Amino acid sequence: MRLAKICGLPTLRCVLPQPHILAYAGIAPSLASPLLHAGAGAALLGRITLGRNAWMGALSVIRADGHFIRVGDEFRLGTRATLHINHEIYPCVVGDRVAVGANACVHACTVGSDVVIGDGAVILDGAVLEDNVVLDPGATVFPNKRVPGGSRYAGSPAKPVARLESDEVAARRRAIIGAPSTGDEALWLRQVPADASNIHPSVFIAATASVRGRLLAAEDASIWYSNDFDANSATISIGARTNIQDNTTIRCATQQGVSIGHSCTVGHNVTIHDCVIGNETLIGIGSWVAPGTRVGNRVLLAAGARTTPGQVLEDGWMYAGRPARKFALLDDAKLALTELIVSQYCQYARDFTALERDALGA
Repeated sequence: MRLAKICGLPTLRCVLPQPHILAYAGIAPSLASPLLHAGAGAALLGRITLGRNAWMGALSVIRADGHFIRVGDEFRLGTRATLHINHEIYPCVVGDRVAVGANACVHACTVGSDVVIGDGAVILDGAVLEDNVVLDPGATVFPNKRVPGGSRYAGSPAKPVARLESDEVAARRRAIIGAPSTGDEALWLRQVPADASNIHPSVFIAATASVRGRLLAAEDASIWYSNDFDANSATISIGARTNIQDNTTIRCATQQGVSIGHSCTVGHNVTIHDCVIGNETLIGIGSWVAPGTRVGNRVLLAAGARTTPGQVLEDGWMYAGRPARKFALLDDAKLALTELIVSQYCQYARDFTALERDALGA
């Protein structure tokens, strides 16, 4: 059994610098001016270009490993929000005066200027939000969709619900900026797994991830930035080669705990309760897995989907919606995509293990 080291101390909490900054592939984040604010546990990772007067909430993550991220001036990123890329396919490009709410995910897409993205919203790969857009809390923009400017959008998939008034974007931006920032302690203390844990030496646990209770993690599993796991009196079990991406929350409230099989991907900003997830399964960005859910092997739960308590997701199917329902049988292309993501994340994990070791002197 091995507990992942934190600042060289395997059993103690650690106070990290604010923000936590790492270069990737030899390229460090470039900031046009010092951050106006960096909340506890915020992370800037890799080939990022960030404009003037940026603000990052607690445990927010901007990770540019497999591609670049470019963000304009006057950017506001909420608590536990995430910006990421699609490996060697899509960067993430964000314009000026963009405000992103808490627990939202902006992924491998293009966002124009004067845009407000509400709490818990998700924007997916290849999507384009034009200038002057408001995305309501919880809305989902699916891959390769174009969102024309001048309107407010809601729902999953996001659809226009109203034309914007002349000062509405600025007013909504001010409301997000002025909202209280939860979890933004002056000093953030990372929790480490319980002594009864069993963690393979190859497992990557990011420097801003927090794990409370008993963790079983097999070879080449990875737990990414700002993840927050609480096994309570149960166990969280993660299979070999499974990656659990940034800002995912796992909560155990019963003795069932959470079991995730091998070769799985759990996307950014997912919420998981006591459940069983099979092998070679993909849990999409911003989705919600309800207590008692049983997810089969080779399942794809679409971004923004929500299961119902006790729901069974059958092997080989894609599920989507709120509540999640059968959408289509998975074809070879979707199964190959899951395997590709798993392979990429195994390499990311090896890379970041080395980067964290160098940065923290562990």
